[in-house]
Amino acid sequence: MTALKISLQVLLVLTSLLLIPLVLLHKGKGGGLSDMFGGGISSSAGSSGVAERNLNRITVGTALAWGAVIILLGLVETTV
Repeated sequence: MTALKISLQVLLVLTSLLLIPLVLLHKGKGGGLSDMFGGGISSSAGSSGVAERNLNRITVGTALAWGAVIILLGLVETTV
């Protein structure tokens, strides 16, 4: 059971570290902190529609995997 727990913890760290830049790569929608730091100026230089959709899919997939790992870690922890 410890090998499963360790592998899930490693997977949690990897998905967490991957999720941070994926969220930060998204284009700002305006009216928030992204405009305050220059996001409104470079809004016309954003990525294309296909790249943005692919980034959305990868981000959602990573977030779902992150959530599943957290749930699995909780289940493993309660059964031990």
